[in-house]
Amino acid sequence: MHQASLPIDRRRGRAAWVAPVEGAADASVPPLAVFALERGAMRLTAVDAVAARRGLSVGLGLADARAMVPELVVVEAEPALDAALLEAIAGWCDRYTPLVGLDAPDGLFLDIAGAAHLMGDEAGLIDDLLRRLTDQGFTARAAIAPTAGAAFALARFGPADRMILTERAQIADALAPLPVAALRLEPAVVAGLERVGLKTIGDVVVRPRAPLVARFGAGLGRRLDQALGHLDEPISPRRPAPRLMAERRFAEPIGADVDIAATVFSLAEGLAEALERRAQGARLFELSLYRVDGAVQAVTVGASRPLRDPAMVVRLFVEKLGRFADPDAVGYGYDMVRLAVMATGAD
Repeated sequence: MHQASLPIDRRRGRAAWVAPVEGAADASVPPLAVFALERGAMRLTAVDAVAARRGLSVGLGLADARAMVPELVVVEAEPALDAALLEAIAGWCDRYTPLVGLDAPDGLFLDIAGAAHLMGDEAGLIDDLLRRLTDQGFTARAAIAPTAGAAFALARFGPADRMILTERAQIADALAPLPVAALRLEPAVVAGLERVGLKTIGDVVVRPRAPLVARFGAGLGRRLDQALGHLDEPISPRRPAPRLMAERRFAEPIGADVDIAATVFSLAEGLAEALERRAQGARLFELSLYRVDGAVQAVTVGASRPLRDPAMVVRLFVEKLGRFADPDAVGYGYDMVRLAVMATGAD
């Protein structure tokens, strides 16, 4: 997600789970900025596109910003609400992979290994993700790369709003022109590197490693190795991964309780086969229904004993299906349903 866009998107109210603001995209809307106390002064922490075109940027003092753009609308930062929105977006991104990690305050990591084929390929996945986020009112950028560090660098500092690297051999050349801040270094380290003329990742890569680490710390070497793929950096998902899961996507969204129940039964049939091969039954199920507009309805139910009979699985959820089929919950309908097994037990 593009740096500093999330607080603006939330304030504009253009996300699916925030009440829309009429005319939010109109040219007459005044420039908007978010501010907070930083380094002993009130500074801008996010600016919208209108404010940016007027010369305002993150880090600028609030008084200076008001002097430059008198009609500027300013609001105080609300990090807790921004964090809640980021968590909601992460829940929506579960539609692509259950392995979603938070990169606070405004980014996400998705481990899509083995998942891209569900959208045709990696290009199909990134296009679908960005299209849906844009439709929901978010300003977003994304990158797919062999390492989390490279994906971070390209998504936040790359030349395009969507980039794909398929091979580790491509990473060094792709990252070389990017600023050293793309390595996720502490601000003091970034400032120190820039003072000695090392402004890009390429500048750092060609220098002898030992003197740099001695001067700027081991973190510089670690972040560089993680980005280039010399050091593993697994994504830390915000939730435990399911033991098993099955899902169905719909070209035409569903919303009736009978359709939801039939889908749960069908998914449970597929899970029953996998559980039988393991000689196991499920003790904890999670049902997630993904709305077209981005909202997610989810419920977790437990079983008194391990089970895998599809009819019994549907009965576990029967009291919840009516709530999911309520018009207020359905919205424009569900275009994906996932049934996951979160815990198992022996038969």
